Amino acid sequence: MTVELNHTIVAAHDKKVSAQFLADILGREVSPPYGPFIPVAIPNGVTLDYMDTDGAITPQHYAFLVSEEDFDEIFARIEAAGLTHWADPYHHRPDEINRNDGGRGTYFDDPNGHRLEILTRPYGSGRN
Repeated sequence: MTVELNHTIVAAHDKKVSAQFLADILGREVSPPYGPFIPVAIPNGVTLDYMDTDGAITPQHYAFLVSEEDFDEIFARIEAAGLTHWADPYHHRPDEINRNDGGRGTYFDDPNGHRLEILTRPYGSGRN
């Protein structure tokens, strides 16, 4: 049996702004609208489909595994945008990156309060 995540819906107060934010930070393109969604395709075939909502948004966590080179480029865009970033998901270590599992990682928020993360090593990959 083969199972792959294909897409997930991301709640937003302005789907166009939110999709463009993610695309700009990750160095991706916003895809054409599909029904009520504005998709952002990730290279592994998963799309984040932004959808407008008028109600309160419960922040979700979206983690992106990236290469060391891509981390540098994305991190530079985070800093250039003046975004606060943290070494931890609880926002206790601002303006730091972590070195979990021998890689690098950092967390930052999107315009809706979703917690975004970039990391260069999967969790647990540094164990012997």
